[in-house]
Amino acid sequence: MTSGSATERFRSARDFLLRHREDWAAAREGFAWPRFEHFNWALDWFDVIARDNDRTALHIVEEDGTETRVGFAEMARRSDRVANWLRGLGVTAGDRVLVMLGNQTELWETALAAMKLRAVVIPATPLLGPADLLDRVERGRVRHIVARPGDTAKFAGVPGDLTRICVGDPAGAEGWLPYAAADASPDVFEPDGPTRADDTLMLYFTSGTTARPKLVEHTHVSYPVGHLATMYWIGLRPGDVHLNISSPGWAKHAWSNLFAPWNAEATVFIHNYSRFDAARLMAEMDRAGVTSFCAPPTVWRMLIQADLTSLATPPREAVAAGEPLNPEVIEAVRRAWGVAVRDGFGQTETVVQVSNSPGQTLKTGSMGRPSPGCTVELLDPVTGEPGATEGEIALDLSDAPVGLMTGYHGDPERTAEAMAGGYYRTGDIGARDTDGYITYIGRSDDVFKASDYKISPFELESALLEHEAVAEAAVVPAPDPLRLAVPKAYVVLAEGWKPGPETAGVLFAHSRAVLAPYKRIRRLEFADLPKTVSGKIRRVELRRLTAEGSAAEYTEGDLR
Repeated sequence: MTSGSATERFRSARDFLLRHREDWAAAREGFAWPRFEHFNWALDWFDVIARDNDRTALHIVEEDGTETRVGFAEMARRSDRVANWLRGLGVTAGDRVLVMLGNQTELWETALAAMKLRAVVIPATPLLGPADLLDRVERGRVRHIVARPGDTAKFAGVPGDLTRICVGDPAGAEGWLPYAAADASPDVFEPDGPTRADDTLMLYFTSGTTARPKLVEHTHVSYPVGHLATMYWIGLRPGDVHLNISSPGWAKHAWSNLFAPWNAEATVFIHNYSRFDAARLMAEMDRAGVTSFCAPPTVWRMLIQADLTSLATPPREAVAAGEPLNPEVIEAVRRAWGVAVRDGFGQTETVVQVSNSPGQTLKTGSMGRPSPGCTVELLDPVTGEPGATEGEIALDLSDAPVGLMTGYHGDPERTAEAMAGGYYRTGDIGARDTDGYITYIGRSDDVFKASDYKISPFELESALLEHEAVAEAAVVPAPDPLRLAVPKAYVVLAEGWKPGPETAGVLFAHSRAVLAPYKRIRRLEFADLPKTVSGKIRRVELRRLTAEGSAAEYTEGDLR
């Protein structure tokens, strides 16, 4: 990479990806991660692009129609004031700051301010309860808390001499300081020392689909610089207006509501709502001029239940992440918008590893090819050797991408397990074709065998979602004395369909029509799907319920 300042080297890497945004082969061939000894994204990148720049950095529209627009230069000044104020409260380099805010201006101000102070941010979703928060404060060794008035009571049982900051009126919240006091602080910030690139920046608690949440550690380069790959996958360009639907507190929020769009000098657009309304969302997208849109599969599945043609100006770029997106959803959006929803694969532990970036030929069901700067291997499930056509998705640590975590904080054994044998092991299974495209099979603990055939829940769920009656579906193994296990589906019905034997019979018939005999759905139950607070289906909970048995279950044989 070119010599020069940290800012110049970062810009050079970014601009290379922008020049080759629709040429994956050239980007893979020529891209190299900028490597730093010292780097502070808030100071060395954001403040630089914000200088004398009044273009909109953040645009928030509330449910009642009120809106806030903050320019780049104003955001830099605001974060300087907050940083100076926090420093006066005793926040220093290395201090852990738990931030539990909604999609509000103060969230972005606080994130930038903490970076400038070299403090460590622990993002937390407002959906968390007191027990979750106590665990985060204790394991994260939190010294400072930033929260909204309605959430301060959740910390009542948290002991210790902590700085407690309330974003809003702290009346009735004894011991909480008003965030508004930061307005009186100087809006020019002077750092008290250089930021080492390998200093800890963020500690993320994973969503815990199968066990107690892990504590993922990221540095001042792994997310800020690593998300150049995410910028590339989304296809962001300077001046874009980017909408990403994600709850604050989860990694995808930092991916696509902070680092990727501001790496590209794009506007972050937010529409806050208490209840999802597809028509209203599309109206706001039109009004704001959204050019790129990212949403989890749950939102995409709800969107296609509405009239997608009501969006007069569809976004140029559309992507999905969090869980694999089913092909029938992609086709519905393509018909209505003329835009292909491009899948991507990553984790809290990484940035986007595999994706369908702009310009790539799309293959139905595939999540694409490795990101520029990422060497992705499939490890044989028996030998653990690379080069398998189907196996565990892994990153080669001899050529590790910048966007990989340093490890699981405070858990060297789990870190060693994840990094064993010179590879970071994702725990996800994929299959690679002769063109290098990788198709997601499932979590290693979700894939199961029926009659000695390997079953991918995702494939069966996609088949069910092809039917108009199905809004959401999850497939797990159900014990069977003859076949060891058979596929059982938990189904959430689309509007206009009623649960009962008639609908179950229709879905069993659909399963027989579109799936090979060994893959057919043999049992079915209509029920809401248990999810983590980040929206991922808790299949471990469904497996437990299945093992216990249910009187509400329908079996294929009984309805034929």
